[in-house]
Amino acid sequence: MNKRRFGGEGEAEARAFLERKGLKILEMNYRRPTGEIDIVARHRRAVVFVEVKRRSSLRFGRPSEAVDRAKQLHILRTAQLYLQENRLEDMPVRFDIVEVLPGEINHIENAFDASALME
Repeated sequence: MNKRRFGGEGEAEARAFLERKGLKILEMNYRRPTGEIDIVARHRRAVVFVEVKRRSSLRFGRPSEAVDRAKQLHILRTAQLYLQENRLEDMPVRFDIVEVLPGEINHIENAFDASALME
């Protein structure tokens, strides 16, 4: 299976999981020159930006460990564009990670703090 298809299947699993948890999916694979956000959702009043990481094993560590500071900055910049384009700048925002592993989905809410990235 190629990498894109493997990742896409992980995103579909994550989407279904998040919908079962009550999140409303607004957009999938939101792309801009600054980067891509796998899932944009609403949860209660907050806009939630979700990075999905799928792995076939833990051989190289937890999937969430791949979301380093550089990746977080790309997500933050892209999220700012989404908020501006949709006139949602005043909404509460959250950055989550969903890890997809064989037989396991782990949802990490508030996985990183955007204000800490701006320092």
